[in-house]
Amino acid sequence: MVNDEPENRLEVSISAEVEAGQYANFASVWHTEDGFVLDFAVITRPPQLANDPSSGQHFVSVPTRIVSRIRIPPSQVFELMKALEQQLTAYEKETGRKS
Repeated sequence: MVNDEPENRLEVSISAEVEAGQYANFASVWHTEDGFVLDFAVITRPPQLANDPSSGQHFVSVPTRIVSRIRIPPSQVFELMKALEQQLTAYEKETGRKS
């Protein structure tokens, strides 16, 4: 059986401002009913010992700033996970480093 449907090909473009990317050394993933949210952040100052005024307990405060928030539909999470796994495997083969 021959498929007469034409192949889909994404034609991706990127602006100069986005092309350089954003540095992030922390990521947080959470979800809503509609989709998943990936927050990428950078630690802005060294961690410091702080005191919780309501409980009096000490904790380490790590100041961060979100540099990018990406929202994706649940259907794309699986594709993203597969792509990350493929790239991590390639990275490990190229560098000899295991995560």
